[in-house]
Amino acid sequence: MKNLDQASEVRKGEELDQEKLKQYFKNNVTELSEILEIKQFAGGYSNLTYLIKTPQKEYVLRKAPAGAAAIKGGHNMKREFGILDALKNANFKQIPTPIHFCEDESIVGSEFYIMEKVVGSILRTSQLKNIKDELSENRMHNLSIELCKAQAELHKIDIFASKLDQLGKPEGYIKRQVNGWHERYLNSKTDEVQNMESVYEWLSHNIPEEIKPSLIHNDYKYDNVVLNLEKEAILAILDWEMTTIGDPRMDLGTTLSYWAESGDQPFEKNFNLTWLPGNLKRTEYIAEYQKINPIDLKDILFFYVFGLFKNAVIIQQIYARYKKGLTNDPRFEHLNLGVLRLSEKANQSILSKEMK
Repeated sequence: MKNLDQASEVRKGEELDQEKLKQYFKNNVTELSEILEIKQFAGGYSNLTYLIKTPQKEYVLRKAPAGAAAIKGGHNMKREFGILDALKNANFKQIPTPIHFCEDESIVGSEFYIMEKVVGSILRTSQLKNIKDELSENRMHNLSIELCKAQAELHKIDIFASKLDQLGKPEGYIKRQVNGWHERYLNSKTDEVQNMESVYEWLSHNIPEEIKPSLIHNDYKYDNVVLNLEKEAILAILDWEMTTIGDPRMDLGTTLSYWAESGDQPFEKNFNLTWLPGNLKRTEYIAEYQKINPIDLKDILFFYVFGLFKNAVIIQQIYARYKKGLTNDPRFEHLNLGVLRLSEKANQSILSKEMK
């Protein structure tokens, strides 16, 4: 089986000071005191993720990108590490083991944390041409079901018995999220996008009643899970930065907003490999989810539209960093077109009253 999640050379402008890291690890994390090599994982548009090779093991370092301090509520490494630690203490198995958190920004330019590397495969759209032979129709069908099952089971965790309820304040979560993401949009706005305001107005006037809160991941998709392809199993769920306690339909809506289908446009297909033959359709994902966690999903359109809106805001935030010269990553140059596309899709879904 091919290694489908290989790290490569560190991008220009995102290098780490290896000697400074070595000295820090020598004083604080002895198992990392000898670094053989540092590489970078290419996936993702948000936090930066590096592979740290030592003589004994491989580890992963997560840090915020340049300019992250200007984004309210984003790129919080301390919180992400704390969530992993809480999940570990709650005996949740499908996570990478957290090792160490560093708040000293002078070491790598921001706060960071270290976790163990889970060996497996991550399905990234950027690697499709290299991995397509591994992704048969039958395998994708089974993997999409496993992904759905794991999300449904995550939402069934007893947050009160595990004390994970302390991660957030679920009362009024939906309204806070709608208003909060609109505020983030305004703070990162670079161009006039009429659909963004229209979608926000619809969301703010159609907030449904909340149901029993659960632990929600908030960025649940293929490229945030480590897979054993041969066994068609999920080894670990990654990227817990936005995890909190709230209405589980918010999490499901975000996942559905990433869930591109074969008829979707190229931009949406960059999000996820769910458009490959064999994957569940969005409506099938909902039906599969309800077999395990039969919550009321009559208002799922609202949560899908919100997911599209939130993704558009995240893209806008990244594009704003590029416009300000805080990153020179060429992938970000035309992300404003993504804001246009997702807000258009959200508006089409509102008008048609179905997930477009």
